[in-house]
Amino acid sequence: MALPVAEWQGRAARLWAALEPALRERLEAASLQDAVRLGCDVLRSKEEEEAALEQLCHRAPTDKKPEAASWYREQGNWEFKQGRYQAALRLYSKAASHELPGSPEVSVCFANRSAALLHLGHFEVCLEDIARAESHGYPDRLLPKVLLRKAECLLCLGRLQDAQDVLRVLESKIALDGAMTTHLTRLQKLSQLKVKLGEKEKCPEPARGEHGGTQGEPEIWEENSRISGASSSLSLSFDADRGRHLVASQDMVAGQSLVKEEAFVSVLCPGDSLALQGGDTAWDTRATNADLYCHRCLRQLLASVPCQGCSYAKYCSQDCADRAWQQYHRTECPLGALLLTLGVFCHVALRTVLLAGFAEVSRLVEMSHHGDRNLQNPEGSCKPLSEAADAGGGSRGVPGCDSRGRYQSSYQALFHLLPHTEQHSPEHKFLCTLSVVALCKQLQAAGLEAAVLSQESPQQCSKPKTCEKTSEELSPELKTVAEAMLRHVLQLQCNAQAITVMQEMGPGDGAVVDKKPVRLATAFFPVLSLLNHSCCPNTSVSFSGTSATVRAAQPISSGQEVLHCYGPHWCRLRVAERQQLLKQYFFECRCPACLQELESGAKSVVSIRNSFCCPKCQAQMQGKEDTLCCSNEACATSASRDQLSGRLQDLQQQIKKALELLRVGKADQAIKMLLKCQMDAGTFLSPEHLLMGEMEDHLAQVYATLGKWQEAARHLRKSIEIVEMHHGPSSVETGHELFKLAQILFNGFAVSEALSTIQRAEGILSVHFGPQSAQMQELQEMKACLSELPRNILQRT
Repeated sequence: MALPVAEWQGRAARLWAALEPALRERLEAASLQDAVRLGCDVLRSKEEEEAALEQLCHRAPTDKKPEAASWYREQGNWEFKQGRYQAALRLYSKAASHELPGSPEVSVCFANRSAALLHLGHFEVCLEDIARAESHGYPDRLLPKVLLRKAECLLCLGRLQDAQDVLRVLESKIALDGAMTTHLTRLQKLSQLKVKLGEKEKCPEPARGEHGGTQGEPEIWEENSRISGASSSLSLSFDADRGRHLVASQDMVAGQSLVKEEAFVSVLCPGDSLALQGGDTAWDTRATNADLYCHRCLRQLLASVPCQGCSYAKYCSQDCADRAWQQYHRTECPLGALLLTLGVFCHVALRTVLLAGFAEVSRLVEMSHHGDRNLQNPEGSCKPLSEAADAGGGSRGVPGCDSRGRYQSSYQALFHLLPHTEQHSPEHKFLCTLSVVALCKQLQAAGLEAAVLSQESPQQCSKPKTCEKTSEELSPELKTVAEAMLRHVLQLQCNAQAITVMQEMGPGDGAVVDKKPVRLATAFFPVLSLLNHSCCPNTSVSFSGTSATVRAAQPISSGQEVLHCYGPHWCRLRVAERQQLLKQYFFECRCPACLQELESGAKSVVSIRNSFCCPKCQAQMQGKEDTLCCSNEACATSASRDQLSGRLQDLQQQIKKALELLRVGKADQAIKMLLKCQMDAGTFLSPEHLLMGEMEDHLAQVYATLGKWQEAARHLRKSIEIVEMHHGPSSVETGHELFKLAQILFNGFAVSEALSTIQRAEGILSVHFGPQSAQMQELQEMKACLSELPRNILQRT
């Protein structure tokens, strides 16, 4: 959640309404500096608000609870015995995150988790967990069991000498402990496996890469000398209407990389929960983004390394954990519950100033107080950088550029992003001010001010202090921090970039993997923020961890502005809906798609395709009022808009129930329910309605689960037709559907059509995600496998 929890928003709104009119006027007109000072005054006189915030924090505890660890471990053991190793893995990780540092129980969590990893075939990660268990004091009496697991992993990895060394250690332990003779049988089996692997080593299989699909030629990349992370094919321009923006300085082809930027700061969004098991439980057994991705680099987690101070933060490695602690988490750790309560924007703002360092924060805040032209009036005009450089003036007139005229992905560039202080509503600005001041007061109360100001080493701050309530005045330094944080919270409304990831929907153990884009984190990308919005953009943005890549989605001519869609796309929403959503960015979109719809007055394609149809003759229903009429004059049927909308909502609920049946293994029932939904939808929805396509997609998924590949392919082809109508034949949405069709045809041994589908999917996905993306690699592997089939089989299929 970007903003604070609803209860804190409500308290802020009531507090605003109760303020004296004169004070409200002062707050409305206040600069960021004055807003912080007035916010401090308000909270100082309203101690009950801080007490209420403290109570709200109890709903999102991040402290370690050994009793929770014990419960999660028991639940993990139960899932393990049922053969549900993925669920067991996540529960063991939850248990480890609640164990106190140095406790012997944490070693048991790592050892148990290594057993699940072994069954899932993650041998390297299994060895890492075994090493963690050993380093955390795993009980000597249980060690033979872990050593057997270690030897088995090494054997599976073909590391025979290492496996032999472990087996010798194990044999010596068994010889010393007569009670451990029960392990001899398994030891003999492992020895036999070693012999077999030894024979296999003499005749090794060809390396996987030798078969390989085309890896793609490495892209020629020349970085811009004046814009960090940008292609040399771009230039930075500035004018009063468009502000800072990027322009193509030469012709570019579809798929060409334009920007490669690492986020200056990113914060993982907790995200929606994925249920691990049903029923009411004492502790939450669901997996969220916080359990599935590294809190620093955003890599997907298999075996997380927990923070030693809290139960919330988890990392992909000890290195990530150590770096996060040194850079920011030593300050954030004791404030975890408060940060979850105040929302992601406040968390991003705090982490931003921690990464920038107080010296740089203070320098720029001070510049803003003394009327720095770029900060006070960033709407001036400027020539393109190349022209300015030729004139000898460099690019110092462009906000965010350094003294050498270079626009870098730096804190200075980030600080110069527009906060739109005057455009935000007074109520929103007051909420942000109260939240930031409350957070800084807790920093002071917890004794973390010195850490924020970089006056203590990580070692001195290694033991987080407990937050305590305080009503003391903020120090001048923390007021500076609060002012910078308030600026960043306001900036985020227009400049926050959602980092998305293709996440598997459902168990992910089928032959066809259904993936959907999910918001993973919120970040600041100073260079990416230079791209202006268009509802019909000419670029596509993809992410790998905390890195963003902008590619040309279509050919871009020299002199053309490079544009990015902020969310409302012309294929998905009507112009009125798009304009409403874009109000949060404080501009009115005048892109070609919007102008065409606004000037022609014609009904948008989205409206036509996602319309209701007549229950009697299936013609389109039309009308702007509550009553819709059939467009077929001979029919003249009318129906209530609310009634049809109610039917649509009921239909969506039935589809959800069908998908739940599929999730619990009742595929036949799911098919019956989806076919019934399809018949019902045909009586009141346009045949081109997106929901019609989604139902075809769901039916394809169910038939694929049953191994009925021809039926699955038939339904997915219909889905692709509708997706192409809405999003276009070269859209990323069409690419994802073609990827699924390729999987189905591959599994159904429809070789010829599979190869042609793979080729088309590659052409689309390489433009949007590049040749090295996971989906591209999988497509290339399928193509390589099919291409190696005997020619007579290829001819028959």
